[in-house]
Amino acid sequence: MFFHKDFLNSNENKLYNKIVTLSRNKLFYIDFLIEDSFQNRVNLIFLHISFLFNKVKEDKNTHLYKKFYQKIFDIIFNKIEINLRELGFGDVTVNKNMKYLVKIFYDILLNCEKYNDKNLNQKNLFLNKYITLKAHKKGSSRADLSLYFDKYHSFCLDLNANSVLKGEIDFIYI
Repeated sequence: MFFHKDFLNSNENKLYNKIVTLSRNKLFYIDFLIEDSFQNRVNLIFLHISFLFNKVKEDKNTHLYKKFYQKIFDIIFNKIEINLRELGFGDVTVNKNMKYLVKIFYDILLNCEKYNDKNLNQKNLFLNKYITLKAHKKGSSRADLSLYFDKYHSFCLDLNANSVLKGEIDFIYI
């Protein structure tokens, strides 16, 4: 399959690449002690993009954003499908996994909508549902992960919706 040059340079593709970069940060796997697995990597992408989707949703230009949502959704799931196929999974397994991942994505998206209303324990339970820590080192890592997503959520709320559409997000966790 050949990709058009405009696709490779599209704002949606830039945003996807930024989200992947955020999700692959060493911080998750070294400091927060997250198990480095395919499912965790995908769920981190889902978490990062869900907060951005909720930010953009606040804007009133729904037609523009519906297109944006669909393009990002298509890019994310196309890339996941390609990765599953590269791992050697066949059509039946890929289709089954994709159906499962879409369900998880929408569950994460709905939970991220209500993220501000959750207390620390509820946030930890939410993250615990989707992110697996290394078995031998559970502890304060969950609270650290909640703090990371609290800061990321605040960052997303402060973003201009147009900067999200342009793929201009530069979150740095300190």
